[in-house]
Amino acid sequence: MLRFEVAADDLARSRFALSPAFELCCLLRALAYGECPLPPAWSARLRPAFERLRRTTALDAALALNVPGGGADFTAPPPSGPAQTWAEDLAAIRATPAAVARREITALIAAHPVRDPRVRAVLDAEDAVAWLAAALDRAWHDLLAPDWPRVRAVCERDVQHRLAVIGARGWAATVSGLQPGSVWRRDGLELTDVSGGLEPVRLRGEGLLLIPSVFVGPRGACHHEEPWPKTVIYAARGTAALLDTSSEAPPEVLAGLLGRTRALILLELAAPASTTQLARSLGLAPGAVGDHLTVLRRAGLLDRARTGRSVLYRRTPLGDALAAGAPQHDR
Repeated sequence: MLRFEVAADDLARSRFALSPAFELCCLLRALAYGECPLPPAWSARLRPAFERLRRTTALDAALALNVPGGGADFTAPPPSGPAQTWAEDLAAIRATPAAVARREITALIAAHPVRDPRVRAVLDAEDAVAWLAAALDRAWHDLLAPDWPRVRAVCERDVQHRLAVIGARGWAATVSGLQPGSVWRRDGLELTDVSGGLEPVRLRGEGLLLIPSVFVGPRGACHHEEPWPKTVIYAARGTAALLDTSSEAPPEVLAGLLGRTRALILLELAAPASTTQLARSLGLAPGAVGDHLTVLRRAGLLDRARTGRSVLYRRTPLGDALAAGAPQHDR
């Protein structure tokens, strides 16, 4: 069990962030080792490019530093906030001091010996960081970038949901249940399924960093040692719906009544979302989504409310009734 001791000032400094680099490393481990197995349709779609990258880039060296259960910290640097981009992550990877990278590479090779001479040559090279950064950049653009808008939208909607829970019920209700076995008890967050030391981890006013993830798997992950801040990474709500390609088409009756795109939007709004989030999730232009939202709202199927700087759309009871016959996912 791992326990984070959380004081009042820690709660005030706790925050959410997104991590494109962490998502990429989780996706690579899923493809290479079956960690957090991908649905067959996703795996079949990505595997040809994944195997090509293994042949033509130094991706196998990056995989040697991302083993089941963890990896080198410098390949997935800590994010700064919810607007983190891959370009920012890549810049941080490239800026890794050679001594830091060498220390992490040596530790991982000692625990997980590398026998492939081609991989070992990259890891032993003076410019190993440059080789690894280039391989990860290619992997990002070929494997994850096309799906990133939808992945990001799922994570953003999760954050929006958690912030609403904080406002209504407080931080304790928000962090309880983030991971299997996670519970708020006696002013601290206990992760019963995570290995930790006998002593609790004190945040010392730093707060918790909370990161929703699509590819981390249901058990999640956490960091409690430098260079990461004290971090809990958890499976985002809506991940199952994103990865399930069997229900991408709306039911024929609903599509016939509303039109395919409006039916998709209605089904997507099982949880409130903004125009931008819907556009990312569905791969549509924001202007087109806005037009469809106007029609659905005038028909009484949706209403809207401002939350902070965002305007969120949600289904009305009539909208829920129309969507009730369609397959629903826990978001």
